[in-house]
Amino acid sequence: MVEWTECERATIKDIFAKLDYDSVGPAALSRCLIVYPWTQRYFGNFGNLYNAAAIMGNPNVAKHGTIILHGLDRGVKNMDNMKDTYAELSVLHSEKLHVDPDNFKLISDCLTIVVASRMGKAFTGEVQAALQKFLAVVVSSLGRQYH
Repeated sequence: MVEWTECERATIKDIFAKLDYDSVGPAALSRCLIVYPWTQRYFGNFGNLYNAAAIMGNPNVAKHGTIILHGLDRGVKNMDNMKDTYAELSVLHSEKLHVDPDNFKLISDCLTIVVASRMGKAFTGEVQAALQKFLAVVVSSLGRQYH
């Protein structure tokens, strides 16, 4: 079980309360698909992903990016029970979708960059540490089925 300080809890809740899911989610997923093009193989039914402009303008990418953020919101609401919170998604991504679990870390890194760019100077070291700790727990929980 992960130990969360009250400051970390408050910081994570504050970050997600201020995020525009319909903007940040698509930006993070787009960045991931552009920077790590091999991740595109999981989105073959999304249509045109041939270049950065196509990815950033793809409505399927935007929709799934928003879905990812809403999935993270589940973790924000269940910080003391992350493994169970993500158990079904872990099974889905492992057994049905066959997603390489390393990709969870890649999308979390891209999300951190997007959040940092949106928060500007408010993205302090303490905020980054809390966000990255939260995302590491989510990544670990999603990868649990693979072990």
